[in-house]
Amino acid sequence: MNQSYNLRPVPGRRRSSIASPLLAASALIAPSLGRAGGIQDLPPVTVHADAGVITTTDTGVSANQGFITREQLQNRPLLRPGELLETVPGLIVTQHSGDGKANQYFLRGFNLDHGTDLSTSVAGMPVNMRTNAHGQGYTDLNFVIPDLVNGIAYKKGTYYAEEGDFSAAGAVSMDYMSQLPSGIAQIELGQQDYRRGVLADSHEVGPGTMLYGFEWMGNNGPWALPEGVHKLNGVLRYTMPLGGGEHIGVTAMGYRNSWDATDQVPQRAINEGLISRYGYIDPSDGGYASRYSLSADWLRPLDSGLFKANAYVIKSRLQLFSNFTYALNNPERGDQFQQFENRVTAGVNASRLWFGKLGQRDTETELGMQVRYDRLDPITLANSEARQIYEMVRTDKVNETSAALYVRNATEWLPWLRTVAGLRADQFWYGVSSDNPVNSGNGSDHILGPKFSVIMSPADRTEVFLNYGRGFHSNDVRGATTTIDPATGEAAQKVSVLVPATGYEVGLRTQRFAPGLQLSASLWQLDIGSELVYSGDAGTTEPSPPSRRRGVELAAYYAPAEGPLAGLIVDADAAFSRARFRDHEDLGDYIPESIQTTASMGISYNWGRWSVGARGRYFGPRPLIEDNSARSTSSFLVNMKLGYRVLKDIRIFAEVLNVFGKRVNDMDYYYASLLKGEASPLNADGVATGINDHHVHPAEPRTFREGVLWNF
Repeated sequence: MNQSYNLRPVPGRRRSSIASPLLAASALIAPSLGRAGGIQDLPPVTVHADAGVITTTDTGVSANQGFITREQLQNRPLLRPGELLETVPGLIVTQHSGDGKANQYFLRGFNLDHGTDLSTSVAGMPVNMRTNAHGQGYTDLNFVIPDLVNGIAYKKGTYYAEEGDFSAAGAVSMDYMSQLPSGIAQIELGQQDYRRGVLADSHEVGPGTMLYGFEWMGNNGPWALPEGVHKLNGVLRYTMPLGGGEHIGVTAMGYRNSWDATDQVPQRAINEGLISRYGYIDPSDGGYASRYSLSADWLRPLDSGLFKANAYVIKSRLQLFSNFTYALNNPERGDQFQQFENRVTAGVNASRLWFGKLGQRDTETELGMQVRYDRLDPITLANSEARQIYEMVRTDKVNETSAALYVRNATEWLPWLRTVAGLRADQFWYGVSSDNPVNSGNGSDHILGPKFSVIMSPADRTEVFLNYGRGFHSNDVRGATTTIDPATGEAAQKVSVLVPATGYEVGLRTQRFAPGLQLSASLWQLDIGSELVYSGDAGTTEPSPPSRRRGVELAAYYAPAEGPLAGLIVDADAAFSRARFRDHEDLGDYIPESIQTTASMGISYNWGRWSVGARGRYFGPRPLIEDNSARSTSSFLVNMKLGYRVLKDIRIFAEVLNVFGKRVNDMDYYYASLLKGEASPLNADGVATGINDHHVHPAEPRTFREGVLWNF
C-alpha cells in the first residue's frame, strides 16, 4: 500500500513554502525528479519508494533560483555538452580551444574563465577543480551524457548557506536519471566527420534498479587542422529503496577524451591571408583528459524532517599543450607549454533537516557539513615543442583539504512573509611540495559567510525577494607558497587562499498575468575583494584589484498546461551587467572580458508525431583591456532541432547549428603575440614586446546533423 509523506509542515499552506534544500538532496537519487515547473520555478520534488512518495514544493530563496526539467532539455539543440549550462538564464558557454578542454563561461559581469566563480556539480560530485594545472575552478563537462540528464537546478548569487567554494556568481547542479521509461539506442551523424552513438537502459536487479549508459563521439570540426576528437563515456547507477521513502544509490562513471586543438589565432594572420578563418598557428596544440568516479548517496525521511548524505571519490588526469603567443618568448622553438595534473578528489557531505514551530510559526532548520580532499601528484608546467618537453618550469605535489559547517533557518512569520537566515564557516588546509624548496610550504585559511533573505508575498502568486550574502572562491594554493617566480627568478607575492565576495539583490517573481506564464526581474550587486591570482599558464601570481559588479536580469517562462498549446514551452531572458575595478591605476577601470549584455529566447513544442526546438542567443560586446579601447564583437546565433516519430519506438531528428551561418567569434582576446618571421617592437631594454592584436576563436559555421533514436 502506498503511503504519502508530505515534507511541508502544514499541508494547507499557501504557495510560499519554506522548504528549500530538498531539491538538491532528492536530485541525487530521485528517479523522477522535477516533473513540472518552469525555467525559474522550483517544481515538486518526488522520491518514489516501494512504501511511499515524498513531495515538497519550494519557491526558492531568490528570484534567480530555479530548475530546468528533463522535458525542457529533450528538444534543445546542443553543439557541445557544456551548453547544457546555457539553460541558466544569463549564462553564456563558449570555447576557445578543442572540444576536450573545459568551456569558457560568462555570467553576471564575469568572464568566469573555466569556472572560477560558478560552482558546478554532477550527481552530487564537484566538477570545479581546485589548484588546477590550467585554471582555478576548471570545470570540464565533457563527461556529461546529455541524453541521461534528469534536470538542472541553479542558484545565482551568494545567498545560500549550502553553497561554498566557487559560488560567488552562482551554483549549478545536475543529475542523471535513475530509471529510464525505455531503452535508448541512438546514432547521430553530421558534417565535419561528426559521429556519435548512445546506448542506455535500466532494469530491475534484485531489490533495486540498475541503469547503464554509454556514449562514443568522434569529430573533426570545421578546422583546417582536424580536431580528431575521440571520446568514450559511461555511467552505471544502482538505486535501491529501503522502505518508508528511504533510498540509497551508487553511481560509477568513466570518461576519456583526446583531441587536437585550434586555439585562438591573431586576427592579423587571417586578414593577411597567412591562414584561413579556421586555420591554426601551432599544429601540435591539444590534450588528453580522463575522469573516473564512484559515489554513494543516502536519503532518509524522518518524522521531523530529513537526513541526506553522499560520499565520492574521483580520479582524473589532464594534459594540455597550448601556445597563445606563438614565438614571442622563444623565437626558435616557439612558446608552446605543457600543463599536466594527476588528481584524486574525495569528499563527504551530510545534512539534517528539521521541521518545527516557533510559537505558531512554521520553521525549517538545516545543519550540514561538507568535507573535500584533493591530492595532486604531480602537477606540472613545462615548456614544449611539438608536444615534446624540453624544459620543466615547475613540478609540485599538492594536498588541499576543506571542511565546512553551515546552518540555515527558514521561518514563516506571516502567511505573506518569511525569512531565510544562514551562517557558513569554511576552513582550508594545504601543503605544497615543490621542486624548488623555497616555493614549498603549508598553511591554512578560513572564512565566515552570513546569509539573510526576506521573502514577501504582497499579492497572490507574486513574491518579492530581498537577499544578502557573503560567499567566496579559493585561489590556487601554489600562489600562497610561491616566493620565487620559477620563470624569472624574481620575488613573487603570496596570495590569500580564500577571497570574499559580498552580494546584494532585490528580485520579483510573479505568475499573476496568465496561466502558465511566469515573469521575474532582479537588480543585483556583487563586490569581490582585492586578490592576487595564481596563473597556471605562467607558474606565478598576477595582481587583481577589488571589483564591483552590478546588473539587471529579466526572465519569462510560458508553458500552458491545457488547451491547443499544451506541450509548448517558451522561455526568454536578458541580462545587463556593469563590471569595474574599484582600485585601479591609470590603465583604466574596465575589467577585461567582463560580460555586459546577453539575451536568449527558446521554444520547445511537441505536437503529435512532431517535435521542434529552436534557440537564439545574443552575446554582447565586451571590453578587452582596462581602458576599453579594444572591444570584442557581438554575436547572435540560432540553433534548431526537428524530430519526427516514424514508428511507435523510432524517431528521426535533425539539427541545424548556426542556422544563418553567422561569421562571428566564440572568443575574442586582446594581447601581444609574435609569429615566426615577424618583426617586433622593442622595449627600452631591447626585448621584443610583440604585436598587440585581437586573438579570436571563430564560432563554428552552419552545421547539419541527423540521427535516429530507437526506444526499446
